[in-house]
Amino acid sequence: MTWETVDVATAAPYQVLIGRGAPTLLPQLLEGVDRVALIYPPSLAHWIPELVAELTQELLPLEVPDAEAAKTPEVLARCWDQLAEAGFTRSDAIVGFGGGTTTDLAGFVAATWLRGVRYVALPTTLLGMVDAAVGGKTGINLPAGKNLAGAFYEPFAVICDLGYLTTLPEADARAGLAEVLKCGFIVDPQILHAFVEDPGTALQAGSDLQWELIRRAIQVKADVVSDDFTERGGSTGIGREILNYGHTLAHAIEAREQFSRRHGEAVSIGMVFAAELAHRSGLIDAELVAEHRRILQLAGLPISYPGGNWPALRAAMNLDKKTRGHRLRFVVLTGLAEARILTEIDEDLLTDSYNAIVEA
Repeated sequence: MTWETVDVATAAPYQVLIGRGAPTLLPQLLEGVDRVALIYPPSLAHWIPELVAELTQELLPLEVPDAEAAKTPEVLARCWDQLAEAGFTRSDAIVGFGGGTTTDLAGFVAATWLRGVRYVALPTTLLGMVDAAVGGKTGINLPAGKNLAGAFYEPFAVICDLGYLTTLPEADARAGLAEVLKCGFIVDPQILHAFVEDPGTALQAGSDLQWELIRRAIQVKADVVSDDFTERGGSTGIGREILNYGHTLAHAIEAREQFSRRHGEAVSIGMVFAAELAHRSGLIDAELVAEHRRILQLAGLPISYPGGNWPALRAAMNLDKKTRGHRLRFVVLTGLAEARILTEIDEDLLTDSYNAIVEA
């Protein structure tokens, strides 16, 4: 089939390929490679024979835990040890096959092994396709917080095979949709309009609408990353940091819940919090806050959080990787598809914004 491509124009340019038929495409992206290390979770083991059927290279399978349990220093060290034992060289390549946690880990392994080997990301979840695998951010979690150890590292290519989405549980599809809708709030409102017109079809795996929403979200991220790969501000001043909309509180929620909550669910709550904060700072009106709640609820995503957790969440936010000089930095909207960084925030304002999302 024909693959639709989205170009990411970083220092080492690469393409995101969207379509179906990864087993046929993968060998083309691994030409000239001697061996392939495939990093994958056990839940996807049944797909591997088909995925590697057309590869001619020697395969080194590296099974890692499912979900956030893969993103630990212990799992990272185990991958390094296995590569060392196999004598892996720069003539070899690494493929990350799985959700966003798998591709985050696999990308970091590729970035750090011999200071960088060829890496192909093959995300299998909606969240992985539109978020984790596209931007070149790789990393692992530490007990103190999420993604505190990592590297910027461009993949050789990203394959988004939409066929894998047909087996994705509905809850995971909804969680992935949170990152798609985030792109609508920060850059491309057409994403929101298209989703609101037909939410059911947007969640239907393989639908033309879902394909279009995925493509638009990937294009948003590709454009932002191309302008500001290492999060220095880019030509817009806010740069890549705009992609962190909703993430400051989201990462605190994930850490507090020991990474048991889906990332997209936490981001959904975080976006409503950011909207409340922007409203209380005089930057947006109540109507746009309500629009956040309406659209995210249409997607079946959470928009509130249990009370009594603010002290722990506030402490966790101090360890957010965007914090500078102990000052929180929040991405907030000044209008639909208009964003800025908010700093020097009054603590009462933060507390009031949190109280606005506490479950009734």
